[in-house]
Amino acid sequence: MLEVETIQSMEWPACSPDLNPIEHVWDMLGRRIAARPRPPATVRDLEIALLEEWSSIPQSLIDNLIASMANRCAAVLAVRGDHTPY
Repeated sequence: MLEVETIQSMEWPACSPDLNPIEHVWDMLGRRIAARPRPPATVRDLEIALLEEWSSIPQSLIDNLIASMANRCAAVLAVRGDHTPY
């Protein structure tokens, strides 16, 4: 179907890792929440903590994650979907 619409796609190994940059951001947020002196006690506390931590992540870090996508994809293809350092 993609070919009919002339949409280019990559050859992607079947069991390749999820390299979506947002996964790294979620992990970072989780670690920041866990490192707080007092963990959130309610859903509202968690919401506030997440918003505070989200706003403290430097945009340059997110930009670097996005910029690394070409290298990440090349690494996965080079090892045919096996483990990469990313």
